[in-house]
Amino acid sequence: MANIKSKIKRIKTNEKSRQYNAAMKSRVRKAIKKAKIAIINKDPKANELISYAHKIIDTSVSKGVFHKNNGARKASRLDAYAKKNINA
Repeated sequence: MANIKSKIKRIKTNEKSRQYNAAMKSRVRKAIKKAKIAIINKDPKANELISYAHKIIDTSVSKGVFHKNNGARKASRLDAYAKKNINA
């Protein structure tokens, strides 16, 4: 453990950030997975779940959890998956 007061504070804030980031990443993964399952099962709520996943991805990008390009890639892949499997 650090002895310097500023380092002790920094360790605490880093841990808070780590937990928040992990929770946001998990939330994004769950939203994408639910949307994909709905697409596979031809669920009528699939479009709603896709838009919710986009919202969560955009939120995580704006909060700095994901880089802008990473969020765009996740959203794009979800859309491509939806387009491929809804028409099939």
